[in-house]
Amino acid sequence: MKRFVSSVQERLSTEPCLIVVIADTSPINYLILIGQIDLLKQLYARILVPPAVLSELKHALAPKPVRDWALNAPAWVEVLIPKGNLILVQLDVGESEALALAAELHADVVLMDDQAGRQEAVRRGMRVAATLSILDEAEQAGLVRFDDAVAALQKTSFRVSRCWQR
Repeated sequence: MKRFVSSVQERLSTEPCLIVVIADTSPINYLILIGQIDLLKQLYARILVPPAVLSELKHALAPKPVRDWALNAPAWVEVLIPKGNLILVQLDVGESEALALAAELHADVVLMDDQAGRQEAVRRGMRVAATLSILDEAEQAGLVRFDDAVAALQKTSFRVSRCWQR
Protein backbone atom coordinates (compact mmCIF):
# COMPACT_ATOMS: atom_id res chain seq x y z
CA MET A 1 0.00 0.00 0.00
CA LYS A 2 1.13 3.51 -0.77
CA ARG A 3 1.27 5.59 2.39
CA PHE A 4 0.58 9.16 3.32
CA VAL A 5 2.84 10.71 5.93
CA SER A 6 0.88 13.44 7.61
CA SER A 7 1.81 16.32 9.83
CA VAL A 8 -0.23 14.54 12.50
CA GLN A 9 2.25 11.65 12.40
CA GLU A 10 5.13 14.07 12.82
CA ARG A 11 3.42 15.54 15.88
CA LEU A 12 2.81 12.09 17.33
CA SER A 13 6.52 11.40 17.29
CA THR A 14 7.24 14.57 19.26
CA GLU A 15 4.11 15.16 21.36
CA PRO A 16 2.24 11.85 21.79
CA CYS A 17 0.43 12.88 24.95
CA LEU A 18 -0.75 16.30 23.81
CA ILE A 19 -2.91 15.50 20.79
CA VAL A 20 -6.56 16.54 21.16
CA VAL A 21 -8.87 15.49 18.33
CA ILE A 22 -12.42 16.20 17.29
CA ALA A 23 -13.90 13.20 15.50
CA ASP A 24 -16.56 13.11 12.82
CA THR A 25 -18.75 10.05 12.28
CA SER A 26 -16.97 8.22 9.46
CA PRO A 27 -13.58 7.47 11.04
CA ILE A 28 -15.26 6.21 14.22
CA ASN A 29 -17.73 4.14 12.18
CA TYR A 30 -15.04 2.40 10.14
CA LEU A 31 -12.63 1.87 13.03
CA ILE A 32 -15.46 0.15 14.93
CA LEU A 33 -16.30 -2.02 11.93
CA ILE A 34 -12.71 -3.26 11.57
CA GLY A 35 -12.22 -3.76 15.31
CA GLN A 36 -9.67 -0.94 15.66
CA ILE A 37 -11.61 1.76 17.53
CA ASP A 38 -9.22 1.58 20.50
CA LEU A 39 -6.48 3.00 18.27
CA LEU A 40 -7.97 6.43 18.96
CA LYS A 41 -7.30 6.25 22.69
CA GLN A 42 -3.83 4.86 22.02
CA LEU A 43 -2.90 7.64 19.59
CA TYR A 44 -4.57 10.69 21.10
CA ALA A 45 -4.83 12.25 24.55
CA ARG A 46 -8.45 13.38 24.18
CA ILE A 47 -11.13 12.30 21.72
CA LEU A 48 -14.02 14.73 21.53
CA VAL A 49 -17.23 14.37 19.52
CA PRO A 50 -20.17 16.71 19.15
CA PRO A 51 -23.69 15.40 19.88
CA ALA A 52 -24.60 15.20 16.19
CA VAL A 53 -21.79 12.71 15.59
CA LEU A 54 -22.98 10.50 18.43
CA SER A 55 -26.53 10.72 17.05
CA GLU A 56 -25.34 9.68 13.59
CA LEU A 57 -23.54 6.69 15.11
CA LYS A 58 -26.77 5.68 16.90
CA HIS A 59 -28.95 6.11 13.80
CA ALA A 60 -31.12 3.13 12.83
CA LEU A 61 -29.31 2.85 9.48
CA ALA A 62 -25.87 2.64 11.10
CA PRO A 63 -24.42 -0.89 11.31
CA LYS A 64 -25.42 -2.70 14.50
CA PRO A 65 -21.88 -2.84 15.97
CA VAL A 66 -21.62 0.93 15.48
CA ARG A 67 -25.01 1.57 17.12
CA ASP A 68 -24.12 -0.72 20.02
CA TRP A 69 -20.79 1.04 20.54
CA ALA A 70 -22.42 4.49 20.42
CA LEU A 71 -25.13 3.49 22.91
CA ASN A 72 -22.38 2.55 25.39
CA ALA A 73 -19.57 4.84 24.27
CA PRO A 74 -16.42 4.38 26.34
CA ALA A 75 -15.44 6.96 28.94
CA TRP A 76 -12.48 8.11 26.82
CA VAL A 77 -14.91 9.62 24.30
CA GLU A 78 -16.03 13.06 25.45
CA VAL A 79 -19.25 14.49 24.03
CA LEU A 80 -19.17 18.30 23.91
CA ILE A 81 -21.75 20.70 22.52
CA PRO A 82 -20.27 23.44 20.33
CA LYS A 83 -21.17 26.92 21.54
CA GLY A 84 -21.56 28.30 18.04
CA ASN A 85 -23.10 27.10 14.80
CA LEU A 86 -21.35 26.44 11.55
CA ILE A 87 -23.89 25.88 8.83
CA LEU A 88 -22.56 25.02 5.41
CA VAL A 89 -24.79 23.43 2.79
CA GLN A 90 -22.10 21.05 1.59
CA LEU A 91 -21.66 19.54 5.09
CA ASP A 92 -23.96 17.38 7.17
CA VAL A 93 -24.78 18.26 10.78
CA GLY A 94 -22.06 16.00 12.24
CA GLU A 95 -19.34 17.51 10.07
CA SER A 96 -20.58 21.05 10.78
CA GLU A 97 -20.63 20.48 14.55
CA ALA A 98 -17.22 18.79 14.46
CA LEU A 99 -15.67 21.75 12.65
CA ALA A 100 -17.39 24.25 14.94
CA LEU A 101 -16.13 22.41 18.02
CA ALA A 102 -12.62 22.11 16.58
CA ALA A 103 -12.53 25.85 15.90
CA GLU A 104 -13.78 26.72 19.38
CA LEU A 105 -11.36 24.43 21.19
CA HIS A 106 -8.40 24.95 18.84
CA ALA A 107 -8.17 21.17 18.52
CA ASP A 108 -4.93 19.72 17.22
CA VAL A 109 -6.64 17.55 14.60
CA VAL A 110 -10.05 16.94 13.05
CA LEU A 111 -10.74 13.29 12.16
CA MET A 112 -12.88 13.36 9.03
CA ASP A 113 -13.23 11.38 5.80
CA ASP A 114 -15.69 13.51 3.85
CA GLN A 115 -13.85 15.44 1.16
CA ALA A 116 -15.96 18.61 1.43
CA GLY A 117 -15.52 18.58 5.21
CA ARG A 118 -11.76 18.04 4.97
CA GLN A 119 -11.46 20.87 2.45
CA GLU A 120 -13.43 23.22 4.72
CA ALA A 121 -11.26 22.28 7.69
CA VAL A 122 -8.07 22.98 5.73
CA ARG A 123 -9.55 26.26 4.47
CA ARG A 124 -10.04 27.22 8.13
CA GLY A 125 -6.44 26.33 8.97
CA MET A 126 -7.22 23.06 10.74
CA ARG A 127 -5.20 19.85 10.57
CA VAL A 128 -7.14 16.89 9.26
CA ALA A 129 -6.63 13.13 9.45
CA ALA A 130 -8.83 10.66 7.61
CA THR A 131 -9.32 7.00 8.49
CA LEU A 132 -6.38 5.88 6.34
CA SER A 133 -4.14 8.50 7.96
CA ILE A 134 -5.12 7.23 11.41
CA LEU A 135 -4.23 3.68 10.37
CA ASP A 136 -0.92 4.86 8.93
CA GLU A 137 -0.10 6.65 12.20
CA ALA A 138 -1.06 3.53 14.13
CA GLU A 139 1.28 1.42 12.03
CA GLN A 140 4.11 3.91 12.60
CA ALA A 141 3.44 3.55 16.34
CA GLY A 142 3.56 -0.26 16.03
CA LEU A 143 -0.12 -0.68 16.88
CA VAL A 144 -1.47 -2.21 13.67
CA ARG A 145 -0.42 -3.51 10.28
CA PHE A 146 -1.61 -0.95 7.73
CA ASP A 147 -2.15 -3.43 4.88
CA ASP A 148 -4.23 -5.74 7.10
CA ALA A 149 -6.34 -2.83 8.34
CA VAL A 150 -6.96 -1.60 4.79
CA ALA A 151 -7.90 -5.13 3.72
CA ALA A 152 -10.47 -5.17 6.55
CA LEU A 153 -11.75 -1.73 5.48
CA GLN A 154 -12.25 -2.98 1.95
CA LYS A 155 -14.73 -5.55 3.31
CA THR A 156 -16.93 -2.66 4.50
CA SER A 157 -18.59 0.12 2.51
CA PHE A 158 -15.36 2.17 2.79
CA ARG A 159 -13.89 3.09 -0.59
CA VAL A 160 -10.13 3.21 -0.89
CA SER A 161 -8.90 5.72 -3.45
CA ARG A 162 -6.59 4.47 -6.21
CA CYS A 163 -3.72 6.56 -4.77
CA TRP A 164 -3.69 4.30 -1.69
CA GLN A 165 -3.65 1.07 -3.70
CA ARG A 166 -0.59 -0.67 -5.12
